[in-house]
Amino acid sequence: MKIIGIDPGLATTGVSVLEVENNKFKPIYCDCIITKKTHSIKDRLNKIFSSVDKIIKDYHPDFLAIEELFFSINAKSAIKVGQARGVCILAASINDIGVFEYTPLQVKQAIAGYGRATKKQIKYMLKNILNLGDKDLPNKDDAWDAMAICICHANNYKLQKKIRDAIR
Repeated sequence: MKIIGIDPGLATTGVSVLEVENNKFKPIYCDCIITKKTHSIKDRLNKIFSSVDKIIKDYHPDFLAIEELFFSINAKSAIKVGQARGVCILAASINDIGVFEYTPLQVKQAIAGYGRATKKQIKYMLKNILNLGDKDLPNKDDAWDAMAICICHANNYKLQKKIRDAIR
């Protein structure tokens, strides 16, 4: 099973692809889509959409897992993140991929076992879960967050499958 994980944002969108086989996680892509503030919103959203669409076409994931919108005090920022989420979900829809949404709390619990884990704790746990060395680490937190979202979905999917199998 392959999962594309997305940490959406208008300026920076983290994107990761994780392959899961026999309960082993293999990261196969982890990077960020960066858009410039000097470009129009239309061009920025188009770049996010076309980049996610290309990654989907290149890696053929089975699922897209994306972080749910986190409402903060700044409504303008939340709207921009919502637009970025929308074009990512559209790319999945056009490519007929199931979309699953997770809150930041769910992602942190899946990785660190604690919903208020810090970025440093999440990075530490991801290094251990994925068996990565320092040279293998992505530079941006958004790429890390996208990988964490992949792992959150993989764990959720396995749990849901066990429940479905037990009911049968």
